Amino acid sequence: MLKFWKKKPADDAPVQGVPALPDAAPEAVPATPSTPVVAAVDETRDVSDETAVPAAQAPANADTEPARRSWRERLAGSGFARTLGALFVRNPKLDDDLLDELETALITADVGVEASTQLVEALRRRMNAREFADADALLQALRQSLVDMLVPVQQPLHVSGRTPFVILTVGINGVGKTTTIGKLARRYRDEGHSVMLAAGDTFRAAAVNQLKTWGERNQVPVIAQGQDADAASVIFDALQAARSRGTEVLIADTAGRLHTQGGLMDELGKIARVMKKLDGDAPHEVLMVIDGTTGQNAVNQVRQFRQIVGVTGLVVTKLDGTAKGGVVFALAREFGLPIRFVGLGETATDLRAFDAAAFVDGLLPMAGD
Repeated sequence: MLKFWKKKPADDAPVQGVPALPDAAPEAVPATPSTPVVAAVDETRDVSDETAVPAAQAPANADTEPARRSWRERLAGSGFARTLGALFVRNPKLDDDLLDELETALITADVGVEASTQLVEALRRRMNAREFADADALLQALRQSLVDMLVPVQQPLHVSGRTPFVILTVGINGVGKTTTIGKLARRYRDEGHSVMLAAGDTFRAAAVNQLKTWGERNQVPVIAQGQDADAASVIFDALQAARSRGTEVLIADTAGRLHTQGGLMDELGKIARVMKKLDGDAPHEVLMVIDGTTGQNAVNQVRQFRQIVGVTGLVVTKLDGTAKGGVVFALAREFGLPIRFVGLGETATDLRAFDAAAFVDGLLPMAGD
């Protein structure tokens, strides 16, 4: 049975990364696949089949969120920042040994062998032409080269011009996909858009409940069925509902498919085909969520997902932790796909629109440090 959740009052337990909102009277609008939106409101709906989302899976109350931190503060612990910082902080001599160490550092940070070699050889030619007075000058040249690599993929996601604008999110298990959807819903709601979520990850009951929690906290409706329901059917019904209500943004979750599981990847293709029955251009964005800690394996994931469903944009998460960070450069060089957002922390505001210069500056030591 299809269910429609909207404006459920906040639970007593805080939910991580989502602000507490004023209490509102609960509503439930039951629907069926043929009639996804019903005008009548049933305030006595049966909730016996619902399972509370464990606090560990939900994001924190905004009242306890720390102040928004800079890119440099968020990225300082990454493998890229630590490695490059250690290389330049000791005031190294400007010579071939420094460039050899730099090349090793870039490869170790997941930038990729070919890209790292090209970057360093270009710097070596300039060093031999005596363009650099010292290692700080070389560092500034490296910064500019890295920014130049990323500027072409610094393309924000615009959701205007379509009603609804449909974002289909994909990615393997554990990359933070459902959490990213919740943060996107908060972002677009704060920008004044009407938003709806579709719980298309029907393999895990926890994923449906987690998405419902984000919807409740952000006062965003969620279309969902039970566990093991047909994901394409859920998303089809959500698109019907969004069209009927004039919702501006529909964000659809999908199961965390392992890219090696052919049957599941085929189902992802089915979801896209079913949506086109209602809107020939849907989905308008296929947003793939990448875990920044997976390194070069992320390149293989994007390659295979792109073949199945035509990925049009990327979100790179978990860059504030142990991620090496260089995979962002590898992805940019390999695919040239827009990097729409990066995840720099747990709170809703830590999902940042990608900024090439801010990202590079957060990874590199400051000249003279």
